[in-house]
Amino acid sequence: MKTIRVVAAIIKAINENGEPIIFATQRGYGDFKGGWEFPGGKIEEGETPQEALVREIKEELETEISVGELIDTIEYDYPTFHLSMDCFWAEIIFGDLVLTEHEAAKWLTRDELDSVEWLPADITLIDKIRMLL
Repeated sequence: MKTIRVVAAIIKAINENGEPIIFATQRGYGDFKGGWEFPGGKIEEGETPQEALVREIKEELETEISVGELIDTIEYDYPTFHLSMDCFWAEIIFGDLVLTEHEAAKWLTRDELDSVEWLPADITLIDKIRMLL
């Protein structure tokens, strides 16, 4: 089975009530169109995971981020490939999170993390994020 290595940004901010919030995006294309995920993408040859994440968020969301520590590496078997996804905390440095590839996006509080239909690999991270928020 082919392995696809990707990175995901768990972009964190604080809302007007002082609660931590996480940015989630709804996939706008492909087999998993409509599912919710953390933004990111494939690691290109010669890139570190952190460099790939900065590049992907700039391409997908026209936003510059700082990449924080690794939360977890998710290993997930989809029917046609194995996904290896490095998930990092991230914060916005500059930009307005413009959706160039996604259908929708939401900021979610800890209590709202279960309010969207996460893609299978992404949902495996939700409990850990809830615990760390």
